[in-house]
Amino acid sequence: MQAASLIQTIVIVGGGTSGWMTAAALSAVLKGQYKIKLVESDEIGTVGVGEATIPMIQRFNKIVGLDEAEFMRETKGTFKLAIEFVNWGKLGDRYMHGFGPIGQDLWTVRFDQYWQKMRMLGKAHPLEAYSITRMAALANKFMPPTDEVANSPLNDIAYAYHFDASLYAKYLRKLSEPRGVQRIEGKITQVHQRANDGFIESVELENGQRIEGDLFIDCSGFRGLLIEQTLKTGYEDWTHWLPCDRALAVPCASASVLTPYTRSTAHSAGWQWRIPLQHRTGNGHVYCSQFMSDDQAADILLSTLDGKALADPRPIRFTTGMRKQAWNKNVIAVGLSSGFLEPLESTSIHLIQSTVAQLVEFFPDRGFNPIEIAEFNRQSRFHFERIRDFIILHYHLNQRQDSEFWKACAHMQIPETLQHKIDLFKATGRVLRIDGELFSEVGWLQVMEGQNLHAQQYHPLVDLQSEESIHEYLESVRQVIVKCVDVMPDHQAFIAQNCAALR
Repeated sequence: MQAASLIQTIVIVGGGTSGWMTAAALSAVLKGQYKIKLVESDEIGTVGVGEATIPMIQRFNKIVGLDEAEFMRETKGTFKLAIEFVNWGKLGDRYMHGFGPIGQDLWTVRFDQYWQKMRMLGKAHPLEAYSITRMAALANKFMPPTDEVANSPLNDIAYAYHFDASLYAKYLRKLSEPRGVQRIEGKITQVHQRANDGFIESVELENGQRIEGDLFIDCSGFRGLLIEQTLKTGYEDWTHWLPCDRALAVPCASASVLTPYTRSTAHSAGWQWRIPLQHRTGNGHVYCSQFMSDDQAADILLSTLDGKALADPRPIRFTTGMRKQAWNKNVIAVGLSSGFLEPLESTSIHLIQSTVAQLVEFFPDRGFNPIEIAEFNRQSRFHFERIRDFIILHYHLNQRQDSEFWKACAHMQIPETLQHKIDLFKATGRVLRIDGELFSEVGWLQVMEGQNLHAQQYHPLVDLQSEESIHEYLESVRQVIVKCVDVMPDHQAFIAQNCAALR
């Protein structure tokens, strides 16, 4: 490859979480061999409500060289072991989607298949009893995994974080600029394209300054300044499956107990998030404007907070779906510019991370090979659609009769890919993970069981073991988890000792 064909300059349009995650990752991976410029304006706000994450963010933090304790202090973060779902199956139901494994595989088939048999016989504890993260979350305990004891559930503690997204962006900026990322302050007023093929050539600021580049990363949020307003890429609307189209976000004073999990509480036309941070609690009400007014949504949100509201609720409007192409010409959309899947399973920040990882894998030269771009877009679509299916699952598997919204969700037509998963699980107890899709078999199992979809059969090879031996196996796993949780420190105490934010 001739040097002339190599990209020289990468321009990131927009800051916030997506812009600075992109800058931090590329500056770490590309090691100063490319010019990286980030254009943002202090006058343009960011959505910044994505404060909950999933365990894959640890991989990102490691790549960009974050020190966990420092990162937690700087972002006023807490640890996250699970998401608790309230009122999602029927009113009064509660369950958790915990990170990490369920039980411990020992014999011929997966642990959950032995549990299914004992559940059908009425001789099993609830699924959560066999999950170290779920039991620790319920007890408000936390510690990172340790390998001091062989084959212990303490080896399997998987966790993520809650943090202030605006502070995370500032922290990543502090890491990125010393590595050569040039931040340029200003509002973009014009985008210039090449006459012959429509590729972006430069962006122009209010003061007339032009920033030229070879590769442009669109982190401009919902508006999609480059990917949509300039290139007219198109958007695929999924509101027929995910009808919520608005949210109100508000911080409030902290509760007395700092819980190591996110809570999602279903209301009459949507749901409310609760994300505990060291200095406050993040809250929001995601709802469908067809079934609920803005005033009703605000009343519900403000009446269910842990403590005093610290600001007025901030409205956010969105259309769930995805850009028809995440990569078009020499523009790659990252974050909200690429699409929006509501924050029910905390996937927004993960989708930023996975898009940047794909960019590194398919990093282009100036030729911008269309075959590579097509494969990038195929993979991007696959991940979006599989996460979409998992989120639809929560809505569709409800048995609520108290509102028209939930009845409509229960009776809507769903994607064939999701229907297949539901049918397979119901008939056989099996969940198949396809092509490295984000959510594992254990994740699907917890939501299906949690929302009262039970398998009608279990794997026939389970019967190779006697009922008595299976009972002893399950009970030994459960008891070991109880003992492990007993020795774990309190979540709040662990933070105070290891990563408390400076007041």
